[in-house]
Amino acid sequence: MPKSNIQETLRKIVETVDVANILTEPLTHSIENLLKLAANSMKSEEASIIVRDGNNGDMKFFQAIGKVADQLIGLQIPAGKGIAGFVISSGQPMAVADVGQEESFYDAVDKQTGYSTQTILATPLRYNGEIIGVLEFVNRIGEPPFTPFTPFEMDKAALFAEALASLVNAHETAVLTESVCDRMLNNKEDISTMRAWVNDLRSANEHKELLELALLIREFSTRGESERKLCKEVLEAFLRHEESNSKTGFLSY
Repeated sequence: MPKSNIQETLRKIVETVDVANILTEPLTHSIENLLKLAANSMKSEEASIIVRDGNNGDMKFFQAIGKVADQLIGLQIPAGKGIAGFVISSGQPMAVADVGQEESFYDAVDKQTGYSTQTILATPLRYNGEIIGVLEFVNRIGEPPFTPFTPFEMDKAALFAEALASLVNAHETAVLTESVCDRMLNNKEDISTMRAWVNDLRSANEHKELLELALLIREFSTRGESERKLCKEVLEAFLRHEESNSKTGFLSY
């Protein structure tokens, strides 16, 4: 490949990395805005997104809107606890008219925030068949007693969950891209440490596979001059194939 083409390819790669660096913030805003829209449509006072946190089944509040949103974001829920734990493990939505009568309700969150949850609707966030979190709506706008959530609203919540799941997955991809690029470009860890880090990630399988592929390329290319040359030839062949088959590919305009 001519030098000018290599420079152009490198420029496009840098631009791709830059895109990853600026994706997180706008995605966070998009998730928050859609969550507000969903809560308004459901006539709900509070809404939140709960995601998995680590490999042991624990969960945390990823995003929230409402009176105690600032206290909720980042707050952890132990594995299997609460209505969110049931929804993640079962994959089924759940609506509760009175949480005081529901044994699975996890009241530690209310105790910590000072909020009083009375009614709740929770539905799973699915992406490519995998449950990545839970969308929850709590109470109604106004004063109690609150009208319970209806089966129709459960179906409506599932539609919002589908859109939010795509945004949450995109956010996770952007965060992982930033993390792996930072670790690899700054040589903070060796290959074995990086691989252990990837294996410990609580992420979708497709994310792990992409990161593992990047690590394999890095590991193989550091073994010697012939290996670097082979990696270069394989990647250049891929780029030629990409350019010949699509003008809108990942690294082409």
